[in-house]
Amino acid sequence: MHIVLSNAPTDSGTALALPIEKDALDRAMFGDLDTAAKQVLTGAAKGSRFEGEAGAVVEAFVASGDGVRRVLLLGVGAGGDADYERAGGALTAKLLTSGADAVTVDFGGTGASAKAAARFAGAAAQRGWRHDVYRTKLSEKAKPTLTTITLAGVPDGTDAAWAEQKAITEGMELTRTLVAEPPNVIYPESFVAKVLKEVEGLGLEVTVLGEPEMLELGMGALMGVSQGSVKNAQLLALKWSGKGAGDPDLAFVGKGVTFDTGGISIKPGAGMEDMKWDMGGAGAVVGAMKALAGRKAKANVIGVCGLVENMPDGNAIRPGDVLTSMSGQTIEVLNTDAEGRLVLCDCVTWVQRTHRPKTIVDLATLTGAMIVALGNENGGLFANDDALADQLLKAGLATGDKLWRFPLSPTYDKLIDSPIADMKNVGPRGAGSITAAQFIQRFVDAGVKWAHLDIAGMVWSDKPGPNYDKGATGYGVRLLDRFVGDNFQG
Repeated sequence: MHIVLSNAPTDSGTALALPIEKDALDRAMFGDLDTAAKQVLTGAAKGSRFEGEAGAVVEAFVASGDGVRRVLLLGVGAGGDADYERAGGALTAKLLTSGADAVTVDFGGTGASAKAAARFAGAAAQRGWRHDVYRTKLSEKAKPTLTTITLAGVPDGTDAAWAEQKAITEGMELTRTLVAEPPNVIYPESFVAKVLKEVEGLGLEVTVLGEPEMLELGMGALMGVSQGSVKNAQLLALKWSGKGAGDPDLAFVGKGVTFDTGGISIKPGAGMEDMKWDMGGAGAVVGAMKALAGRKAKANVIGVCGLVENMPDGNAIRPGDVLTSMSGQTIEVLNTDAEGRLVLCDCVTWVQRTHRPKTIVDLATLTGAMIVALGNENGGLFANDDALADQLLKAGLATGDKLWRFPLSPTYDKLIDSPIADMKNVGPRGAGSITAAQFIQRFVDAGVKWAHLDIAGMVWSDKPGPNYDKGATGYGVRLLDRFVGDNFQG
């Protein structure tokens, strides 16, 4: 979606959108529309019971010169940043396949801040993302037509605010593309190739480890997951040094299981196709790193992705096997479908030994138990530091990528003690998401602040949302970017 900021008069031949605050229709500025047009719009609003709620849209066609003009009343609620964001997504959803190729949004007289206008533009662009690469018989009416959204009358400072939102939007588009692509297209090596192409020229320092390097480092947990697949595992690290040289203050670590059959502990066939998005944590990490680099964030951050396929061939790990992790700790594998934590633990050890971050946040579509607990409304948050947890919760509320905190304790930790190894990779049926987090915590060095985000219910949606259609949501990119902006930028 092409976003244009302009203070030029609106073109009478282009569709027009007018932001309206809640219960403020009688005070609305209708721009250069004549009295007859205003009466049509007012009547349409009353007939549709439109009250200016955030995201509500009323559409009418009014006389304009010798023709007809499409005009939309667009609810922006109380006029806050989040309300404008919701309105931006709603506008694109309404017009994307409408036949209109352009729309002008008149912000004159709205009182919107530069930040609100930018978030409107960001959501409008994000809602326009689609993945139609493999559609060969899409009907004309189903094809997107809207290509340009012009914001007129925006306040001073919107250019700079939009530049940041544009970087975030581009990061989300990368994440969504990776999550949406089929597993015969995105596997560990092609994931790396796609990301490197997308971030080229942004100034990120790239590290890629293949299987020989990871075996030499002793990454037996990650490599254990990969050994049943013909696709080679990869570790991808993207380092952004926005404050200058030195170790990063913060590390993001993402689970990148590009397809998860469950391995020998194979999943049921129904719904297994969804497991192409079991790399959603890694997708969020690379999207966030692209956003940080794109907006030149003054922060030192590294993003690490452990990329594997979990397949059930004759070389695959078995229930009962014992793996030795890079940390030296041993793991009794009771269920090969609890593989994400095996990938994450070696990535956490690697980033601590090579880059010494003071704070680590890992993201993973880790447990079905998290979807049982929270559905698709919140990601799960676990942390060893209350201040870190609060920072992430705040960033989630600010961006709409919401989180809900869960407990950790020695009592839960005992549930993964093994009789023959240092730990087992699953506990009992109860508290499955918590014991998964306890497993990862065992690999976090003393003094390092750590949080684990279980985002199993968030990276894919079966229904449209405020800034996405059905499918890949891009969850996590905005959250991580805001977390960095609020707490790590110098």
